[in-house]
Amino acid sequence: MYSRVARNVFCTAKQVQRIASRGEATRAAVQVNTPETRVTTLPNGFRIATEDSDLPTCTVGLWIDAGSRFETASNNGTAHFLEHMAFKGTSNRTQLQLELEVENMGAHLNAYTSREQTVYYAKAFSKDLPRAVDILADIIQNSTLGEAEIERERGVILREMEEIEQNQQEVVFDYLHATAYQGTPLGLTILGPSENIKSINRNDLVSYIKNRYKPSSMVLAAAGGVDHDKLVALAKQYFGGPSQSEAGADGLMPCRFTGSEIRHRQDSMPFVHVALAVEGVGWENPDTIPLMVANQIIGAWDRSSTNGANFPNPLMRRMANEGLCVSYQSFNTLYTDTGLWGIYYVTDNDNVFDCTIRIQDELMRVCRQVSDFEVERAKNTLLTNMAIMLDGTTPICEDIGRQMLCYGRRIPWPEMTMRIQAISAQDVKDAMLKYVYDQDPAVAAIGPTEALPMYTNIRAKMYQAYSGIFS
Repeated sequence: MYSRVARNVFCTAKQVQRIASRGEATRAAVQVNTPETRVTTLPNGFRIATEDSDLPTCTVGLWIDAGSRFETASNNGTAHFLEHMAFKGTSNRTQLQLELEVENMGAHLNAYTSREQTVYYAKAFSKDLPRAVDILADIIQNSTLGEAEIERERGVILREMEEIEQNQQEVVFDYLHATAYQGTPLGLTILGPSENIKSINRNDLVSYIKNRYKPSSMVLAAAGGVDHDKLVALAKQYFGGPSQSEAGADGLMPCRFTGSEIRHRQDSMPFVHVALAVEGVGWENPDTIPLMVANQIIGAWDRSSTNGANFPNPLMRRMANEGLCVSYQSFNTLYTDTGLWGIYYVTDNDNVFDCTIRIQDELMRVCRQVSDFEVERAKNTLLTNMAIMLDGTTPICEDIGRQMLCYGRRIPWPEMTMRIQAISAQDVKDAMLKYVYDQDPAVAAIGPTEALPMYTNIRAKMYQAYSGIFS
């Protein structure tokens, strides 16, 4: 499996001043009532980050700067293929021995690949942390990558591709990346094309490991009942060797955003699936937070929702009252130096024209006329959703690993809360005017797309004045 959405919190200088003006007591509050995230860096660049909450269970994992963004058209799919091969046996454990060892200690071992990261993690009893780290180190460093296993896994990945092709939302977002980042690594899919999967060999996998799986590109993250010092000792034992030369590692190539569109017309489908996005910002950009709040203002809705006709959200009321769509959801996908900010919606051919126009009207409204009440409600909802997402050792561990890779530290929850609370309606409007208003969008659609407005009309709607239809 692989995940798409990630979130970040950074604040502008103006927001920092606003926070600082609240006084020393407020700043001191940031340091209390939250478990400390401890970080240690080994001489070879390998990092260990933990949050100890004194629980009987823990999650520990390796977060690696490796994904489809570090591939080319010729080897696209290698990172994901390698993730599959990690559980097929090592020089110390056969696949059966590995599976039995994990099962016998009641643990769970899993992995996923995204466009910029590959993750291997285990959830186990805290007392079994040393064994979990031993297993993780073994599958990363000693995988046999046997020819028979490679051939068997080709079929597994090809079947996975067939399943994803039946998920229209996944297809649309792959199309969106392909058109928004055409000609760049972010335009590649995570699984890769089928012709690559059929041709990837052991040498390709070994080469990718040597190029991307370097100590300075890894973070060993853990949450739950974990002793930081003991985990550091384990890291020294398993990952503390001398750093390999990093001269051969591929750097992060800039990925140019292109306003454009992909339409895959299939009149046999009952609904049109559309994603409309502008270029957002990367993890460390200070405009991330106001764009997150704007994202929350637009929100999400589907026909089965109890919220609708009487909800304060104007776009939601419009869709509920007029039945213009089956569902919609805003999204904010972040990468190191760029991102996609937009909305994904499902409708039918009879309503796709009006639905698109109404959605763009809402985008223009948020650019110019968003209210203080809407912003406060959006901030509260955002904070609630983020807190829910951090419920459990696995999401906390994931949060630690991702943040360590993206900007070198874990942002404490109180600091995150203060930064979000510092956002004003004017901050949201400024960000929307900068990144959404009069910008070239990327559009991807699949289904009966005949009535979807032409790209030139969609582009024109990105600067037309708000019509007041929601007033």
